[in-house]
Amino acid sequence: MEAPALTGLTVGGGCAAKYSASRLEELLRGFVPAEAENLLVGLDPADDAAVYKLDDERALVFTVDFFPPLVDDPATFGRIAATNALNDVFAMGGTPLLALSIAAFPEELPNEVPAAVFAAADETVRAAGAVLAGGHTIRDAEPKYGLAVVGTVHPDGIWTKAGARPGDALFLTKPLGTGLVLAAKVDASEAVRWMTTLNADAADALRPFTPNAVTDVTGFGLFGHAHEMATRSGVRIRLDAAALPALDGALEAARNGIRTGGDPRNREYAPVEADGVDEEVLALGYDAQTAGGLLISLPADKALSLESAFRARDLFLRRVGTIEEGTGVFVS
Repeated sequence: MEAPALTGLTVGGGCAAKYSASRLEELLRGFVPAEAENLLVGLDPADDAAVYKLDDERALVFTVDFFPPLVDDPATFGRIAATNALNDVFAMGGTPLLALSIAAFPEELPNEVPAAVFAAADETVRAAGAVLAGGHTIRDAEPKYGLAVVGTVHPDGIWTKAGARPGDALFLTKPLGTGLVLAAKVDASEAVRWMTTLNADAADALRPFTPNAVTDVTGFGLFGHAHEMATRSGVRIRLDAAALPALDGALEAARNGIRTGGDPRNREYAPVEADGVDEEVLALGYDAQTAGGLLISLPADKALSLESAFRARDLFLRRVGTIEEGTGVFVS
């Protein structure tokens, strides 16, 4: 049997398939886990992963992420899905330790298709320094793949969204526009390269600088995740529209009216104040990202040193804004 195009089996893939952030907030409002002294990060407030303290030197980082395919090549899909899940551990300051597959495939697919997804995911997990040790697979008309990941972090080295402080500089470690580029059906090789780039090296370069707040930019877009950081931290985030880095073709796609399903949901969740900003730039900020970069809030007096450290490792880093007193997200 000839394998069908994976994207033809789904109505929306990648992190654009995430449930509406506004609806999630409503669903989880008032839901608080049982009291647990060692639950350092849970749902109150929620973050990129849960963290549970084992002792004074060790804590476990737990996360799970999966979605339908956003590309047709099974191996590329496996690499992207694995990268996206593993990156939540890096966003918390942790190191991945163990992963389990979460998979759903139509039984009619040739075995070579899920086998290629699993093999590519295994390679990515190994590249992150972890082990893919099993998982669970069910039958489903719509393919889906992802990972449950356990990592480790020192209890004093956890990064959350909640620590941004007025006067901080704001940085981003990957360009934006993966959803726009894929939806435009243009050359997506650059987008795929970034979506299969683990945030491990960026996290390693960042760790010595003790950032105040960190999150990764995924399905809620830059503006959605900036909104979460601002809300959790009790600050105002000012983004420089001219500094937002875009993948080749992303802004052109936005100017041509291309949008993903995540765009209206993200606009509803995270309205921003915008002063004379072009619509294509707003579309870039609301675009659902898959396996996006780290959004970093760091004391401004460390900014030049951080830029030098990333440059020395040939890593992407762009200063995109500042943290101020106040509330909300402002784009100018």
